[in-house]
Amino acid sequence: MTLPAAVPARHPLDPEPAPSSKARAVFALGLTAFLTGALIGGVIPATIALLLARQVRRQAYLSGGYLTGSAWVRRGQRLAWAGIVLALTALVVAVITGLLHYANSPGGPDFDPGTD
Repeated sequence: MTLPAAVPARHPLDPEPAPSSKARAVFALGLTAFLTGALIGGVIPATIALLLARQVRRQAYLSGGYLTGSAWVRRGQRLAWAGIVLALTALVVAVITGLLHYANSPGGPDFDPGTD
């Protein structure tokens, strides 16, 4: 029976992994964007979430693996993109509805039959 190789211990001066507070903010903004996306107001928190996600990913890369929270960032980005898609869908539906309403309305002034 072979035992797995032992994982080398970390150096005592290495910092402890710390959770990223911005990662939770990205998730919260993404969730807000998803919930308000159908009202077209979700575009603003979605944009902020996507911009903040870039910062978080850059900070996590520079930290050398000691900054955690990549799963929260990934979920937040997915929710932010879903919020943008919902907002675009709501906008397209509103434009189509407006065009159909405009097409059914009578065009131009309606004169009496004997008027030249």
